[in-house]
Amino acid sequence: MTTTTHWVHDIDPMLLQIRGEFGIRYYGLAYVLGFAIAFGLLSLMRKQERINITPDQQSTLFSYLVLGVFLGGRVGYTLFYTLGEWIRNPLLVFQLWHGGMSSHGGFIGVTIALVLFCRKQRCNLLQLGDAAAVMTPPGIFLGRIANFINGELWGVPSNLPWAVIFPLSAPHGTPLSQIPPRHPSQLYAAGLEGLVLMIYTSWRMFFTRAPQKPGRLAAEFLMLYSVLRIVGEQFREPDASLIVGLSRGTFFSLFLLAAGIVLFVYTRRQAQPSTKR
Repeated sequence: MTTTTHWVHDIDPMLLQIRGEFGIRYYGLAYVLGFAIAFGLLSLMRKQERINITPDQQSTLFSYLVLGVFLGGRVGYTLFYTLGEWIRNPLLVFQLWHGGMSSHGGFIGVTIALVLFCRKQRCNLLQLGDAAAVMTPPGIFLGRIANFINGELWGVPSNLPWAVIFPLSAPHGTPLSQIPPRHPSQLYAAGLEGLVLMIYTSWRMFFTRAPQKPGRLAAEFLMLYSVLRIVGEQFREPDASLIVGLSRGTFFSLFLLAAGIVLFVYTRRQAQPSTKR
């Protein structure tokens, strides 16, 4: 019997078990709810004329984005985190039951989806990039909550009162008394990458003049996400080998930060009136 005063994570990741491993999982529910909220936000932005698309284009755009999230997230995970296994088994990318999605890969997938959609539909890419910045945080928030429910992506050891003992963080059969409590880094990420950005991007889209400067909100989102992700990574146990001494989440976020800065500078120059006559 353990004598620890820290809470032991014992949440069942299965919301409704139908048979064996088949059922409704919180992780899958998080995706469904995230997409539902994203579609609602997209509809609101269209109705308030924050973006210039028709109802038919809205449905098509959403389909592009869903595919971008899944394909980008899955390919990004296999490329960024399990490259060696992918080379040995190219079919790994299709084995969704093994889990594994990369938020950075999802960003790349969404960007490609936006480019393809705008080229075909002749829409404003930067304007829809701003819309994507508003639609993304709720999904991140729910996804990180699902990570916590799954007991995965735990944090580094800590003796703080709110630290949690994650049984999956130790080899099977290890006594609970020998498993160190850890930061619930999934919840930190939910608050930083999800809730904070959700409030900020919604405020910027619906209550400020940001939509009048296409691309500005997308740039702010990329920069803020990168910084907040890097902060959160300080409390998270790296789930893959380091790159130049940095966790992969931190390393890849530096590229997003650079992209956000470039886009911010571009929109700033575009917004400045020309002085030439």
